[in-house]
Amino acid sequence: MSEKDIFEILGVKVALGKSATVSFNVAKLHTQNTIDVPVIIERSKKPGPTILITAGIHGDEVNGVEIVRQIIAKGINKPKKGTIICVPVINVFGFIQMDREFPDGRDLNRVFPGTKGGSLASRVAFKLVTEILPYADLVMDFHTGGADRFNAAQIRIVKGEKNLKKLAQIFGAPFVLYSKHLNKSFRGTCYKLGIPVLLFEGGKSFNIDNTITNTGVNGAKRVLNHLGMLNSKFKVSQPKKSGVFISESKWIRAKYSGMFNPSIRINSFVTKDDVLGHITDPYGNFNHFVKAPNDGYIFNINESPIIYQGDAIFHISTVLKK
Repeated sequence: MSEKDIFEILGVKVALGKSATVSFNVAKLHTQNTIDVPVIIERSKKPGPTILITAGIHGDEVNGVEIVRQIIAKGINKPKKGTIICVPVINVFGFIQMDREFPDGRDLNRVFPGTKGGSLASRVAFKLVTEILPYADLVMDFHTGGADRFNAAQIRIVKGEKNLKKLAQIFGAPFVLYSKHLNKSFRGTCYKLGIPVLLFEGGKSFNIDNTITNTGVNGAKRVLNHLGMLNSKFKVSQPKKSGVFISESKWIRAKYSGMFNPSIRINSFVTKDDVLGHITDPYGNFNHFVKAPNDGYIFNINESPIIYQGDAIFHISTVLKK
């Protein structure tokens, strides 16, 4: 076996045809207990691409974690060829506390590529970028909507990336949203390193939704199947509808504070002036109709029962593009 058939990740050598669970040592708690993030590596005997599957960059986004958990539990991560690396919970500190951020108050997805001697979040980002990411030919990163905002299942890519557009179509989520790379984000750092990323968003924080989870797992299977990496024992179903590509969108914000009751379902196509929901007061004196400002798809709904003036309550497409 040549040196090319063996790679060393986090100090552990893993040969073709071998499996390993490697500890991504993050830090110690103030009690001196170590915090380790398991990195699950599965390698086929047959060479091929390396796919990195991640979730939990934000600790409260459990739906993404559940998708990766299922990929591992079902054995989808055992490739027919090549290598699959799974990191189900990157921000394990936040996951333990059900908090979006790190104990140092930083958003991990805003400190990439990180620094070796920086803040705790920055050190984790640096270790991920320098010790795991270099092996990846493609990243599938699973996220969940923040706060009470429920995201329709969607893939986010940048315009002009033809290969990613094709992979997004193969993934088969209901929506593909063209979005720019955020400054110091994981996706932006991967882009600068020339590593393509399919970023999946779906559901809301502190919640596991079976429809979203199934979409994520099935999408990952389709991509792996396209790459010739999916074990033949798994069946691949095609999505019922082609994904809608959203080129531009905007948030509809609450004009008033009050009790909020959306009346439209996620994924729905609406026309201008359709009633999307109601804002009321607790005393029965006020009832405001929230109406669609334009034709478009509703792909995010705020599910909080109490909202304040200016809160984002619906995300609606404004320009569609194939």
